[in-house]
Amino acid sequence: MSEPASIRVRLPDQLQRLARLDREVMVPVTGDVTQRSVLSALERAYPALRGTIRDHAGQRRPKVRIFACNQDVSHDSPDEALPAAIARGEEPLFILGAISGG
Repeated sequence: MSEPASIRVRLPDQLQRLARLDREVMVPVTGDVTQRSVLSALERAYPALRGTIRDHAGQRRPKVRIFACNQDVSHDSPDEALPAAIARGEEPLFILGAISGG
C-alpha cells in the first residue's frame, strides 16, 4: 500500500474561524487525489467543517468554489483526478466562498 499524499488545502476566512484553523491545512489522502477524496479527508480531520463545503449528501454547496492550479474545478466530476502539482503538495487546493448579492 502506498504512502498517503499530503495535500495542502487553503480555506476561506469564515471556515478558518469556524474550525479554528490556519489559512492552510495539510490532509493525508490515500489513493486517488480527487475533489471527493480531499474533501472527505478534510472533513475527517476537521469535523467542524462537515456540511460546510458539501451538504450531508456529499454534494458541493452552490456558493462554494474549488480551484486547483488557478483553474475552477468546481463543476468537474468530484472523482476526476486533480492536477499532479496538487497531489505532490506543490500547489494548494483552494476552497472559496462565492460572492453574491446586488
